[in-house]
Amino acid sequence: MSLLTVIVPCYNEEENVPLFYEELMKNEPFLAEKGMELELLYVDDGSTDKTVPEIKKLRERDPRVHLVSFSRNFGKEAAIYAGLENSRGDYVVMMDVDLQDPPSLLPEMFSYIQEGYDSVATRRVSRKGEPPIRSFFARMFYRLMKKISKTEIMDGARDYRLMTRQMADAILSMPEYNRFTKGIFGWVGFKTKWIEYENVERARGETKWSFWKLFLYSLDGICAFSTAPLMLASVMGVFFCVVAFLMIVFIIVRKMIFGDPVSGWPSLVCIILMTSGVQFFCTGIVGQYLAKTYMEVKRRPIYLIRESF
Repeated sequence: MSLLTVIVPCYNEEENVPLFYEELMKNEPFLAEKGMELELLYVDDGSTDKTVPEIKKLRERDPRVHLVSFSRNFGKEAAIYAGLENSRGDYVVMMDVDLQDPPSLLPEMFSYIQEGYDSVATRRVSRKGEPPIRSFFARMFYRLMKKISKTEIMDGARDYRLMTRQMADAILSMPEYNRFTKGIFGWVGFKTKWIEYENVERARGETKWSFWKLFLYSLDGICAFSTAPLMLASVMGVFFCVVAFLMIVFIIVRKMIFGDPVSGWPSLVCIILMTSGVQFFCTGIVGQYLAKTYMEVKRRPIYLIRESF
């Protein structure tokens, strides 16, 4: 029989852990029909509530439930990598525990796998329930990535994805510290089928992704899968050098023809402030890439495990 590993990252989700289990188990008849065994792997990302005790309660009822618990909060990207690394399934699917990734889509996803696809990915066609500002910036981020990156990153893409063992191993072959999984999925390639569905609101609790965290996450994605910002810094540097040269020529010509002294310190201050701002902006871009490189060369582990079963 084939084995399906369901990877479920968790961070302070004690209310949703049992709800997710009950919803997932509704697919048992389908899995049995397909001759598949189930392995449920919860990855606790350093929760401070009763998430781990709730998972242990499920373990007492069902030996197919497994846990990987981090020593502290390492982030969802680390949880996804840990789930893949500790999975044993012939097929692997990643799902959010808050039920925003409907387990009811699994039969449809498996049907495409049987047609020869290496992975079946999901994307939301709406962002109902999200704050308008957050939705606006999310759409702008995906549009920007399409323009500056050669890696396919779909608008509204979720981490909810069913894949073969071959693709999971390909992702594990990229043990980079600064991870942007949505980009990694696209970079490794493989034949992928996209499924669209309406946005589903969380079952219980509140999202752990603040606007600031999402902003930093987007910067990770840009730095990880595009060098366009570095090119932008270079182009802006050349542009302002040309502008400065033309202004010098203009001032010299004006002095020779009209004999007017160069006046106006306010305009001079504005020009200095503007060019200085551009310089700092470009330095910041270079600094972001340098910081990512610095973290990579340290070769620190992506996560540390406190307990597992």
